[in-house]
Amino acid sequence: MDRQAALAAAAEAPDFFPGFDAALHDLGGGVRVFARRRGSGAPLLLLHGYPQTSAMWHRVAPVLAERHAVICPDLRGYGRSWKPEPGPGVYAKRAMACDLLRLMDRLGHERFVILAHDRGARVAHRMAADHPDRVAAFVALDIAPTREMYREARSGFAHDYWHWYWLTRPAPFPERLIGADPDFFWLSKASGGSAGLAPFARPALQEYLDAFRDPAAIRAACEDYRAAAGEDIAHDDAETGKCRVPMLALWGSDGAIEKHFDCLALWRERVSDVAGRAIPGGHYLAEENPQAVLAEAGPFLARHGEGL
Repeated sequence: MDRQAALAAAAEAPDFFPGFDAALHDLGGGVRVFARRRGSGAPLLLLHGYPQTSAMWHRVAPVLAERHAVICPDLRGYGRSWKPEPGPGVYAKRAMACDLLRLMDRLGHERFVILAHDRGARVAHRMAADHPDRVAAFVALDIAPTREMYREARSGFAHDYWHWYWLTRPAPFPERLIGADPDFFWLSKASGGSAGLAPFARPALQEYLDAFRDPAAIRAACEDYRAAAGEDIAHDDAETGKCRVPMLALWGSDGAIEKHFDCLALWRERVSDVAGRAIPGGHYLAEENPQAVLAEAGPFLARHGEGL
């Protein structure tokens, strides 16, 4: 399916971030983070995955904003946020987390809860491990911890998640091939799950495709995965104990995590207080099954957000 056909087939989203403020925040030193915001109450950070932007939260953020101060940023290297030149540590999850801590400082939020998907959930895990004084609790959607996933991966997972390995090839190999037709790559990659392209509403899909046409975004995404296979694992290996921040792990019953890993067992190797289960859907749960995400994550976030 090409770009125009995919957009024509996508569902409308008449309530696409209603009432949300959208702005690019200049945090100094060249750091610029785009974020959507709405609501009051306990601060809640929503972190997106690959190959997406903060647009992925459009079906859950308005509901969560009824009781939370919701902040939906684009991660470093993605969407409208800054895309620094590659270098040692630049795209490690620790560096990406530091951008978000600076954003939350700027917005006046000392302590907060997190709901995060995919790459964003890896950033959330690193932030919670490094800064337990800042993160009250976090929810991770459809991932197991990075180091343990690489350790437990077999050929079936490598075929299903081929991008985990292909994107880590030295530059400019994946960048050049993706850049030849970024729409084709995005649609082929994101339609590979059980639901195809059905989870993606038209305005979100438009934003994803537009953002991914930027060569700097393609390069940054590859650097994100290269960091995960090296620097992020080194940071994991340097830990001397389990993360103490309460965690809820949710993953899709029709996805690769359920198929290839004992997700909860792997998280219990890394986090001392963790619960979770599979919920109906594939990888893109917040768009495919927002009701289930809200039903499971909402009470957990509300409970741990009390008093923030």
